[in-house]
Amino acid sequence: MKEYDVVVIGSGCGMTIADEAVGHGLKVAVVDKGPLGGTCLNLGCIPSKMLIYAADRAVEIQEAGKLGIEADIKRINFGLIMDRMRRSVKGGQDYVRRGIGEAKNLDLHEGMGHFVADHTIEVDGQKIRGEKVFIASGSRPFIPPIKGVEVVAYLTNETVLQLEQKPESLIIIGGGYIAVEYGHFFAAMGTRVTILEMADRLVLAEEPEIADLLKKQLSRRMEVYTGAMAEEVKKNGDGVAVAVKTGDGQKREFTAQRILMAVGRRSNADLLKVENTGVQTDQKGFIKVNEYLETSKKNIFGVGDVNGLQMFTHAANRQAGVVADNALHGSRTKVDLSVTPHAVYSHPQIASVGLTEEKARKDHQILLGRARYFSVAKGEAMMEEEGFAKAIVEKKSRRLLGFHIIGPFAPELIQEVTNAMASGGQMEHIFNGMHIHPALNELIEAALGNLEEV
Repeated sequence: MKEYDVVVIGSGCGMTIADEAVGHGLKVAVVDKGPLGGTCLNLGCIPSKMLIYAADRAVEIQEAGKLGIEADIKRINFGLIMDRMRRSVKGGQDYVRRGIGEAKNLDLHEGMGHFVADHTIEVDGQKIRGEKVFIASGSRPFIPPIKGVEVVAYLTNETVLQLEQKPESLIIIGGGYIAVEYGHFFAAMGTRVTILEMADRLVLAEEPEIADLLKKQLSRRMEVYTGAMAEEVKKNGDGVAVAVKTGDGQKREFTAQRILMAVGRRSNADLLKVENTGVQTDQKGFIKVNEYLETSKKNIFGVGDVNGLQMFTHAANRQAGVVADNALHGSRTKVDLSVTPHAVYSHPQIASVGLTEEKARKDHQILLGRARYFSVAKGEAMMEEEGFAKAIVEKKSRRLLGFHIIGPFAPELIQEVTNAMASGGQMEHIFNGMHIHPALNELIEAALGNLEEV
């Protein structure tokens, strides 16, 4: 058995921990089933956003008529777009592999590892033991137990990246961020897209009025059904069919060439057989951790998607930095994820940080402020008539509790609010700095300038 000071399971955010440990002269092992680089690089953020950027440009051309610009898209080279994405991913994988190969005191164990005892992992028949073990093994698509799913060749956010040919039609089961992002991408590529969401609205983590506007705008380019429960999937000639029960009890059937499952994520903890340790998981299979990311077993830590706290790469990287400092340097810093921004790269784009209105009302007296893009000069110039921002502020202290945006450049605009909230959340953190006029950042000021009790 090989003995290590540190064993890291997962080469996504886990590499932050491995790098820190190696830098302090510790003997380190990284266990990864591949591909190297984790979910973000290989299957999530990077490849999907490279695809979606092309989709954004296509839709801008399609919508240019509102500005008096008549333009047509002559051809979309789907294969080139997909190849460009895959080349970028391969470059990232090679970069990670070179870094591991050049590091001293760092061993890479490629394969599907699993626990055989506390602090002991077996990888391809070889056992390794770590004084400290960091589980950063990520998550994978959750496949719902729909009748017939085992005999239908469905896509996931992982396998969709290997497509060589654009599907002529696509049914997406699910209405979360993966569903609406890929719905946007394929519709822009020219695929006939149908989204089927069992809940009464899309993107349930977002404000209801944002979900409503998203559905309205997506419906201009694809079919979107909420309150639609997929009961059965089956082959339909060379394609697939989905039997659906609607909210009013009606039965419908939808057909398409391909189907994409996008109903959520599940932790990879079960693949590691953590039941062979003292590490506990919750009812959904996510590893239980405390505010220091410590598991129920001493010197074993759960980091990133595997714990289900905030399933975003930037949140995982923050967790990795804090847990490395605590475990390797003796610090006792709590992981604070209360100000974790996130974005949805649909069209329109969405970005949010902090509490929703519903959650804020539970513990606070609040003020709400809203402003449309069109109410600021740059938004009017863009003819952005429907996008808006929504601010949620504590009434007495005037402290920022949450902020939500739907419209162009929402992920960039939210950063100013995130910085202010992370610095204490007082509105003065926004208003003390001059804002360029005319620029979209005035939308933030406008929303906060319209506060009222509702």
